[in-house]
Amino acid sequence: MPDRRTHRGAHPEDARLFGPEPHARLRDAVAHLSWLLTRRYAQPSALKLVGDRFNLDARQRTAVMRCACSDEQLESRRSRELPPAHVRGRALLIDGYNVLTTAEAALGGGVILVARDGAVRDMASIHGSYRKVEETRPAIELIGRTLASLGIPRATWYLDAPLSNSGRLKTILREVGDARGWNWLVDIVPDPDAVLSESNAAVAVATADSAILDRCAAWLNLAAEVVRGAPDAWVVELVGSPLDKSAETP
Repeated sequence: MPDRRTHRGAHPEDARLFGPEPHARLRDAVAHLSWLLTRRYAQPSALKLVGDRFNLDARQRTAVMRCACSDEQLESRRSRELPPAHVRGRALLIDGYNVLTTAEAALGGGVILVARDGAVRDMASIHGSYRKVEETRPAIELIGRTLASLGIPRATWYLDAPLSNSGRLKTILREVGDARGWNWLVDIVPDPDAVLSESNAAVAVATADSAILDRCAAWLNLAAEVVRGAPDAWVVELVGSPLDKSAETP
């Protein structure tokens, strides 16, 4: 069945699955899964144990999985995270779809998760093809304004070549960037994860992808700054929220 969505919004069941009532249970589930991951339990079996114990729906299990991490991962990611005040004047490499879909979801009423590592993640899934939605251009504008406010002089967007419509998105990104005078490059590569993971500490990587966060030299929690600029975003804080921090906090 073709994807006919026009918004990167909430799932019909999200009000029940992520409303106030299950928050405490979801936070406990994140804590339990993180405990198991710290003790090197395999993620699939650990997630099943936790999901069954807390009677979680499949979509809730996905959210818990995206929010949990081991103590070792937490310490490592925190040690390489750059505070917003420390990226002024530094070039930025952007995990394009990762950051953009979160911004689209924030503007479209989708669930935005605050994870244990402080990264801000969405519940959107892209399989094989990216579909432009009504929030796409506003989301790109919001990201651009956020980059400008952070003093980022140059940004390179990396898009996945295997995803269809990457060429169309590249055109939109360049149109918006050129119209606003933003110094953007857009590169379509076979595997953005590999490029971003191998970057050096002279540049910052903007992503919430766990695999990249575990390998890159330095990263910026750009999605948190972007979501802060979307005051009506539906933020589900399963741990402490980086959205309460000032962008100028060193």
